[in-house]
Amino acid sequence: MADEASTTQSKRLEGKVAIVTGGASGIGETTARLFADHGSRVVVIADIQDEKGEHVATSIGTHRCSYIHCDVADEDQVRSMVEWTVQKYGRLDIMFSNAGILNNHQTILDLDLTAMDRLFSINVKGMVACVKHAGRAMVDGGVKGSIVCTASVAASVGGTSHTDYTMSKHAVLGLVRSASRQMGRYGIRVNCVSPSGLATPLSCRMLGMDEDGVEEQISKTTSLEGLVLKANHVAEAVLFLASDASAFVTGHNLAVDGGFLPPPPRSDLS
Repeated sequence: MADEASTTQSKRLEGKVAIVTGGASGIGETTARLFADHGSRVVVIADIQDEKGEHVATSIGTHRCSYIHCDVADEDQVRSMVEWTVQKYGRLDIMFSNAGILNNHQTILDLDLTAMDRLFSINVKGMVACVKHAGRAMVDGGVKGSIVCTASVAASVGGTSHTDYTMSKHAVLGLVRSASRQMGRYGIRVNCVSPSGLATPLSCRMLGMDEDGVEEQISKTTSLEGLVLKANHVAEAVLFLASDASAFVTGHNLAVDGGFLPPPPRSDLS
């Protein structure tokens, strides 16, 4: 009985067709690999990093992973990516809408609206497009699927910088709460995962630090001693929300933050 339970546990996505946006690196790559390990029939990696995306797909195995170029800021590309997946694999069970970017320190008094527009086109418009077209494919296919979005601890608190990013993640949370209520009638679940900071290639590049440096900074924002947030911790949370283990969970914001401690407010405007 123990072996049977273990096998079932290790195949939580048996036969499922999944899309992972932003799947060429960071949280997306780790989640794509975990989905494949848990029996997903195929994982479609969607990204704009073609060389990295192709490499990840090949390393997972082209019999169970494909790569497709997709800029989520372009709704037509999102629509085509979802349609291509359904045409090639017959259905769509899971959408992990993960692609996102982070600008340099944007404070309200010096906010670059052009940079904000670009960030919103990916973090908000792109997220909406993925939920919209994945949802349509699931409804049309009669699939009681799962849609998971990447939000952030920034979706629930204010910040002393990165104002546009914080705004965008608040929007993701509103999207999830609204879409979950609207799509529940079709048996489709919509949830989000909210990690605190972690050392992804994007965050290291934006902060100008190596992985160790970023993790040292991040460790100061958690009340959980002895652990630093890694991409696999977030991927495991996404797996839970994507699988039948969370069959009665929708509209939920799953924090993966180690008891996040927001920084104290600054007393100056510098």
